[in-house]
Amino acid sequence: MSEEKTHVVPYKVQLLVLAALIGLTVVTVLVTRLEFGALNTLVAMLIAGVKAIIVMAWYMHLKYEKRLLPMLVAGVIIILLLVMFVTFFDYSYR
Repeated sequence: MSEEKTHVVPYKVQLLVLAALIGLTVVTVLVTRLEFGALNTLVAMLIAGVKAIIVMAWYMHLKYEKRLLPMLVAGVIIILLLVMFVTFFDYSYR
């Protein structure tokens, strides 16, 4: 049979993760009121990236998986970031 170990995440942890996501959403809204010039997009993407990592770790249970799956997800994210970097680099020099 399967030798999977199940995990139960306490409600306290779920509520803390929810509070962190709501807090980061509030920070995102507050940051839009500030003017960072060319860095506005970078700041918004960094906050969104942190929120995405939190969602993947706790709600998609990557935190509790074996090492291979989180490494594969990290590889895909790195490739995505490289593609975005090349796209922004190309766009900025046109």
